[in-house]
Amino acid sequence: MTINWQKVVIGPSTSIKEALRVIDKEALRVALVVDKNKLVGMVTDGDVRRGILQGIELSASVSEVMNTNPISANASLSSSDLKALMQSRKILALPIVNDDDQLVGLKTLYDTLVIEKRENPIFIMAGGFGTRLKPLTDNCPKPMLKVGGKPMLETLINNFKNHGFYKFYISTHYLPEVIMDYFGNGDNFDVEITYVHEETPLGTGGALSLLPDNLPKEPLIMINGDILTNVDFSKVLDFHVKQASDATMCVRDYEVKIPFGVIEGEGHEITGMVEKPTYRYFVNAGIYIVSNHIINSLSKNERLDMPSLFENKQVEGLKTLKFPIHEYWLDVGRHDDFKKAQVDIHELGL
Repeated sequence: MTINWQKVVIGPSTSIKEALRVIDKEALRVALVVDKNKLVGMVTDGDVRRGILQGIELSASVSEVMNTNPISANASLSSSDLKALMQSRKILALPIVNDDDQLVGLKTLYDTLVIEKRENPIFIMAGGFGTRLKPLTDNCPKPMLKVGGKPMLETLINNFKNHGFYKFYISTHYLPEVIMDYFGNGDNFDVEITYVHEETPLGTGGALSLLPDNLPKEPLIMINGDILTNVDFSKVLDFHVKQASDATMCVRDYEVKIPFGVIEGEGHEITGMVEKPTYRYFVNAGIYIVSNHIINSLSKNERLDMPSLFENKQVEGLKTLKFPIHEYWLDVGRHDDFKKAQVDIHELGL
């Protein structure tokens, strides 16, 4: 939130002259009118000028000239959502309120252009053999295959960077030197990269046990290195924290269309018929948020996949949640997926 936004907060009985002084002094170009912690209006110098033209005295209360229905946004919205709202409504300052309509901040258009750094570690799984994409992967790890002129892994890292993340851990196994020679320690990409090498494949969950002891304590985002997506990772992480989840799995809505009539029954008896039904399921999207204590609980070098990890933690009584994602997402696992990615990348702006 904007620094010192509290200094532009005034009451409805404040004089127009005092409101103008606040607007001028704080250089935020607005004053926020609050009554009992709730936003009741907003004043700009334009509002004051219009009031003067109507003959309203500067000694009158600011309630005479304020906008009583200002555009505001809920604190749960991401920076990208706030930016889009401000651009669409052509506003330079946006009050932020909580679920009780209480003022909790002020966002300016400038704020939305500044990316706030986040200390959460990002763990990218890049050690697979990419067998289904042979011969493209004979001499190249799958995440290093180029889509839109650059490796998929670079696109993934850039997407995280755009949301303020800069601490990366990359799991390698197959042809690790290709990845390490390209990215190095991350300096050329304005990020920090630490490599975690699997001598033998440990599965997605097992690889977590190889992370160093000095790993940041914030929740970790884990993702498969062959995923092309424009998911707002900040929003996923905020959900995990707000819900006090121990482990969160991102899921996608998946439809299965049956081209025939489905017959339901018990024994030989028909109990129902559904013509060409569509069944909907949530499927694993290969993106996870894992709290630090989960990582610390894992045995070193023990093979474990993430679905099994979630099942184990459920048995232990820990909180495991799913987070549906609706943004673009593509698992580039087959040749058809790779061809689709080459087309889609130009529309994603990644």
